[in-house]
Amino acid sequence: MAELVQDVSKQNYDGLIGGTYPHVITGGVTLAAGSGQLKRGTVLGKVTASGNYTIADSSKTDGSQIGSAILINDTDATEAVKAEVYLTGMFNTEKLTFGGSDTREKQEDNLRNYGIYLTTLK
Repeated sequence: MAELVQDVSKQNYDGLIGGTYPHVITGGVTLAAGSGQLKRGTVLGKVTASGNYTIADSSKTDGSQIGSAILINDTDATEAVKAEVYLTGMFNTEKLTFGGSDTREKQEDNLRNYGIYLTTLK
């Protein structure tokens, strides 16, 4: 099982964090079984019925169509598993993974409503 608390001073900079304001806040969530192999930077939505998270996809109608968190670490979610996510902060769109045919344009307003802001760093 992955650690839910990390020493961020040991984190390698990979370009996902797009700025220092608003401050990054993290939290733990349960990823829904069957979500598959998820990569760091995956935009997640919350399934209303279960309260579990899965990859956000605007074509869904179960609540997970609304992006509301970003996955911190690569995670195998073939079975339900706890994972750490970013709940707020500024993130580089180029490093995010969107579900289905989603793009920045389809999820940006949803994410902003949760205190997640997007920028583009080259």
